[in-house]
Amino acid sequence: MGQRATHGRRGQDQDCDAAAREEELVRSLYSEHAEGLLLFVLRLTGGDRQRAEDVVQETLLRAWRHAHELADGGRASLRPWLVAVARRIVIDGYRSRKARPPETDDASLATVAAPDETDRVLQLLVLNDAMRGLTAAHREVVFETYFRGRTVQEAADVLGLPVGTVKSRVYYALRALRIALEEQGVTA
Repeated sequence: MGQRATHGRRGQDQDCDAAAREEELVRSLYSEHAEGLLLFVLRLTGGDRQRAEDVVQETLLRAWRHAHELADGGRASLRPWLVAVARRIVIDGYRSRKARPPETDDASLATVAAPDETDRVLQLLVLNDAMRGLTAAHREVVFETYFRGRTVQEAADVLGLPVGTVKSRVYYALRALRIALEEQGVTA
């Protein structure tokens, strides 16, 4: 049991030593490289200081996560590693912003004038009511000539009626529509 306790104690001491080395590495990284890294990243971000500080912080966080690897690699390779990581973070941020559509809000919609369709809808409702008051034959000729835009001849061909019949039905249908609309209070 004495050997086990000694071995466990030695493992804890090694862990504490490794943690102390990592902490010292992070402190030295910050003191030696943070300012130069910030200046480098400021150029990459177009002078956006807040974004540059975020990138430097993320870079140093990644360095802390890889502290055991960096401590073994020697200090000569730290600056290029930090610069490469910071550059990749900036590029990834740029790509992720380009991959999504830009965020917008609906504030600009309040200033856009939208056509008021209320009058048009009311007119259609009134006209629809007036059309219902017509006979089926009169509705049919009005629909073909006014809503489908056909000439009297074309409407006669489609409906299979003589041209004179279509003309007289259109005349009487429009007269009946005018009376129905006047009864509803619609005047020309």
